[in-house]
Amino acid sequence: MSAPCCAGQLACCCGTAACSLCCKCCPKIKQSTSTRFMYALYFILVTIVCCVMMSTTVANEMKTHIPFYKQMCKGIQAGETCEKLVGYSAVYKVCFGMACFFFLFFLFTIKINSSKSCRAYIHNGFWLVKLVILAAMCSGAFFIPDQDTFLNAWRYVGATGGFLFIAIQLILLVEFAHKWNKNWTAGANHKQMWNGLLALVTLILYSVAVAALVLMALFYTRADGCMYNKVLIGVNGGLCLFVSLVAISPCVQNRQPHSGLLQSGVISCYVMYLTFSALSSKPPETMLDENNQNITICVPEFSQGLHRDENLVTGLGTTILFGCILYSCLTSTTRASSEALRGIYATPETDVARCCFCCVPDGDGDAEEHVEKRGGQTVIYDEKKGTVYSYAYFHFVFFLASLYVMMTVTHWFHYESAQMEKFFTGTWSIFWIKMVSCWVCVCLYLWTLIAPLCCPSREFSV
Repeated sequence: MSAPCCAGQLACCCGTAACSLCCKCCPKIKQSTSTRFMYALYFILVTIVCCVMMSTTVANEMKTHIPFYKQMCKGIQAGETCEKLVGYSAVYKVCFGMACFFFLFFLFTIKINSSKSCRAYIHNGFWLVKLVILAAMCSGAFFIPDQDTFLNAWRYVGATGGFLFIAIQLILLVEFAHKWNKNWTAGANHKQMWNGLLALVTLILYSVAVAALVLMALFYTRADGCMYNKVLIGVNGGLCLFVSLVAISPCVQNRQPHSGLLQSGVISCYVMYLTFSALSSKPPETMLDENNQNITICVPEFSQGLHRDENLVTGLGTTILFGCILYSCLTSTTRASSEALRGIYATPETDVARCCFCCVPDGDGDAEEHVEKRGGQTVIYDEKKGTVYSYAYFHFVFFLASLYVMMTVTHWFHYESAQMEKFFTGTWSIFWIKMVSCWVCVCLYLWTLIAPLCCPSREFSV
């Protein structure tokens, strides 16, 4: 490792410099991107710790392979077998520390508009110090007095934050659908190619939604029983048809010419996904067969074979789930997303049609203003003229994500029996949370369609 690279990494950890890798072959990275990457890395590390704490397999392996395990547990006052460091209560405490970390930074970074301010320097650097602070806050939660009262109160805070995190994702999904249609419709005024793309994508979306509905009806229902599944599949399928008809109704079209089937196609696909996810999360139903033996019904037969290897299913499923959570956090923290939540959208004059319209980087205008090489990866200081995303909103979303992870890992309201090995066995609380999320998504989209009719004197941007 070269001397400039060593100095750069030291400045990154203990100073205000942006972080970079000690590898010249790595692509250039923006300062704003490297900052978000580092906070995301902290989030991933704590999430992994939470998953380990909820795993009985890991706990048993540690007891078997770590010498002087009991003596070590007694030495750190965690109980004879470190029972205070495992289970839902330990996850609550660790996530309390992580949530407090992001909430304090949310308060600290409110109304930062310049990256040259003292608070902005702290936000963009001092990573080793922040890591120590995060570890101290997560560890300190284990010394909170009156643990029972704390856990009961914190559970309701976690549930509220988790629901708010879900609501933000749903709002941004609806906003994404409207923005997509509006962007491509604007392009259709200049090139007919965009009309063809609109029709093709809309056809694909509805084909996927209909195929998902048919497959769920085939594999999650049967002639006798499965009444829950039949009703919910029918209701959600009917809701998709209803919002599609409302979107193209003359009264809505008069007030919102940009309204169309593309948005309702996106919503329909997401509703079908949530329906499938909810049905997969429902506790299995059983009935007696001809031989008076219990058999599981209302689930695909091939899925029963998949669940036999619990470690594989849990590991793969958990990786995908938390990857999606992390992706939601990062895509929800752009300036465009924060402005969308406040009802601020691009004007038609500045909205240029493009295939990857949602991936336009923030602050392109000053991205190349200052480039610095420190013996390794090239860092582009893209915030010399101002911040390219809201620091406070970024930390607030990660604060909510911390609460959502806490509730998800501990099976929401079935926390006492929660284990990582049984993460995908299904509980009623997870089932209803996903199903209610599905209906809230439909209601949000429906409100964006009928709001101009209910409040004709107000201007609506979508």
